[in-house]
Amino acid sequence: MHRFMNLDVWNLGMDLVVEVYKVTKEFPKHETYGLQSELRRCCVPIPSRIAEGAERNNDAEFHLLLGDAAGSAAKLITQVVLARRLGFMNSAESDILIDKAEHIMNSIFKLQAKLKPKGRSGLGLKVAKKNLSNKK
Repeated sequence: MHRFMNLDVWNLGMDLVVEVYKVTKEFPKHETYGLQSELRRCCVPIPSRIAEGAERNNDAEFHLLLGDAAGSAAKLITQVVLARRLGFMNSAESDILIDKAEHIMNSIFKLQAKLKPKGRSGLGLKVAKKNLSNKK
C-alpha cells in the first residue's frame, strides 16, 4: 500500500486542479455549464484516481487507476486546446496547463513502469491471445 499524499504525482495533480479552477473562473457566464464545468470535472479525477489507486491492495489496480488518471490528463489537454481556440483563455494560460498535464502524464508513465501489474489485466490479455491462437 502506498501513501498517496507523499506521491509527487498526486501533489502535481492537486496543483493542476487549483490552476484549472483559477483559470476557468474568468470564463464567460454562458460557459458555466459548458466547457468551464467540463474542464473542472475532468481535472479533479487526476489526483483522485492516483489516490484511489495508491491505497488499493495491489499494484495491478494502482497501475490501472494511474492509466485512468493519465487519460483524464489527456482529456484535459484536449479541452484546454479547445478553450484556447474559442478565446476563453490566452496562450500563456493554456501553455501552463498543458505543460503541467504533460508533466503529470510523464510522471504517471514512469510510476507505472516501476509497478509490476499482476492480476486480471495481464491475464486477460494472455487469455485473449491464447483463445485466438486456439481458434485457427
